[in-house]
Amino acid sequence: MKPHWPVLAGLHTASVQLPVEGELPSFGGATRWLNSPPLTPAGLRGRVVLVGFWTYTCINWLRQLPYLRAWAGKYSGQGLVVVGVHTPEFAFEHNVDDVSRAVREMRIDYPVAIDNVYAVWSAFDNHYWPAIYFADAGGLIRHHHFGEGEYRQSEMVIQQLLAEAGSDGAGHELVSVDASGAEAAADWATLRSPENYTGHERTENFASPGGAVPGKPRRSRHSITGPFPGTGRWRNRPPP
Repeated sequence: MKPHWPVLAGLHTASVQLPVEGELPSFGGATRWLNSPPLTPAGLRGRVVLVGFWTYTCINWLRQLPYLRAWAGKYSGQGLVVVGVHTPEFAFEHNVDDVSRAVREMRIDYPVAIDNVYAVWSAFDNHYWPAIYFADAGGLIRHHHFGEGEYRQSEMVIQQLLAEAGSDGAGHELVSVDASGAEAAADWATLRSPENYTGHERTENFASPGGAVPGKPRRSRHSITGPFPGTGRWRNRPPP
């Protein structure tokens, strides 16, 4: 994946040329869909697409969620489709009933692909929770971001891609999100995972509570470098 395009604080992306990073991969490996029939890149042509990889006990994703909901609510009428891809990190997160409950109680109305066999994850060659990818109306990936943060830049990307697609209603005004409520979204369940016990400390090679998922690498946490101290991401990492 190509490096991020540079953007100065306060500079709108309309003045920045977003590179083409590849074609929007297939969602064909999803084992089930929530809130939507199965979606395909061909069927999404003409729409700007934000694909977000998540797993429901990821505290970093929980802090990102209010922005995803706000963007879906504000820009769906302008031509944006937000697609959540739930790729489980731990064995218990494969339970689709629990994922469905999380979707309902966290008020996730946008389409969610259940990626229990890591097929969509692999198609994107993704390695992080959370991760977001932005595709233009022609089905080309134009930007990505791994981990928390860069919410202003991400929304500017949405606005620019919508403008390129011919939308004249996206504007330049950014959503106002109360990020303090993000972690409260997890109050519907008692979350118990190595991630939530370790907070923002670096952890090495945590496996699922029942052991490593066969054929899947263990995961470890890495802090994001840059202007967002205190944020983090989880990365796929092979066992030692």
